[in-house]
Amino acid sequence: MTRSYARIAGAAALAIISISIIKSSAQTQVPAAPAQTPAEPSAPSPAAPAPTAPVFPKPDPQNFTATSPTIDTINAFLEATWGFEENRVWQVEAILKTPIDGVSKIIVYTGDKTGKEKPQALLFFAMPDGQHIITGNDIVAFGEKPYADFRAKLQQEANGPFRGSTAKDLELVEFADFQCPHCKEAQANMDQLATDFPKARIVFQNDPLDAIHPQASKAAAYGVCVAKMSGSTAFFQFASNVFNAQDGLANADGATLTLNSALTKANLDPAKIATCADSAETKAEVKASQKLATDLGITQVPTLVVNGREVPANVPYETLKKIVAYQAKLDGITM
Repeated sequence: MTRSYARIAGAAALAIISISIIKSSAQTQVPAAPAQTPAEPSAPSPAAPAPTAPVFPKPDPQNFTATSPTIDTINAFLEATWGFEENRVWQVEAILKTPIDGVSKIIVYTGDKTGKEKPQALLFFAMPDGQHIITGNDIVAFGEKPYADFRAKLQQEANGPFRGSTAKDLELVEFADFQCPHCKEAQANMDQLATDFPKARIVFQNDPLDAIHPQASKAAAYGVCVAKMSGSTAFFQFASNVFNAQDGLANADGATLTLNSALTKANLDPAKIATCADSAETKAEVKASQKLATDLGITQVPTLVVNGREVPANVPYETLKKIVAYQAKLDGITM
């Protein structure tokens, strides 16, 4: 669910690093060919050749006119972002100067070892600071450790309720909206991550999309107060109750009934929580969590940030699990 109707749906900021994720969630429906009855038996068709790994063209030295970034830096960046895909292969094809001083045009060929995926060329621009690239309409962190800055920021500022470890070595921060259907769907992934990665610290950060979900901020404020007054365990019980009854958040009256019911089921006092939720302090906390999402460039929910690495939280679970495990390995965390 995007932050506004004007923004493109999907993980646009992750386009360069999530090719297989995007393709795995899309299907092309091709109508079946009409049945044909041959006049006479035909000889069996020869078996189609097995797919082979892509062979990229040999890079032309004339396409390496810029000195920064280096091939090693680009490869390290791509290893950090694509390394969880065991069949992914790539080759840096060009690092070109542009008319803008310090901005380099980079072309990378990418494919699949099995040959099942058609090779393609990716284009992006490296910025003079050496820390960012532009791909499509988005600015993405770049470098040998592209997620380090966001990881440090979240370790300092992600103060939502959490489950799992008190340590922040492996920190999974979920940005979600109680009124977002995709966030509701993602909760099964989050519960499974908590089981499969007991050493992880899994944090819930409110990111209500007020423009399209008018009751989301109210639900977020209730959640803030539950966590503040009764702790993280009570919060996750409350959150589960709210997501399960999400349809009740469709209007103001329904939201009040739904949230009060969620509190009662969690053995909490609706009157006390409502008073707390209506305070300026609580509303400021919700706004601060929204600002943290904006500062990280998050434009959709649910987004999971794995030690600074952003990924849609509702991708197929096995993909999500591979990314978490790979990021932990990159960061030297023993599981």
